[in-house]
Amino acid sequence: MKTAKDYLDEANAVVRKIDFNEAIEKHKSKSAIFIDVRDSSDINETGTIADALKIQRGLIEFVADEATGLYNDALKKESELILVCGAGGQAALTGKTLIDMGYKNVSNVGAIGDWKKNGGPMTKS
Repeated sequence: MKTAKDYLDEANAVVRKIDFNEAIEKHKSKSAIFIDVRDSSDINETGTIADALKIQRGLIEFVADEATGLYNDALKKESELILVCGAGGQAALTGKTLIDMGYKNVSNVGAIGDWKKNGGPMTKS
């Protein structure tokens, strides 16, 4: 039987952890799509990465699948996607799901608090 740690270890093995400085540069150049996978109440409380898509982890399969009515056409299989969450775990798990769905360029920037502390651009919800 798998544990939460097993799932996180598997996700961290396939989802690249991106350095904050590199991610901030990608944000400045608008070369990547940033996605906050936290619940909306958490995002409302802390704000999020400026211009980030807000897609809860529990909806990612539907929002990332062209065959569903919830598909977000900003998500292209060839796009660079950078995920953020509260501590990094949900972003890693979401990233693994996206990779399993055929997305090729998915990274985890980790915790929103660390993004903010490192000077990443923020917006209030």
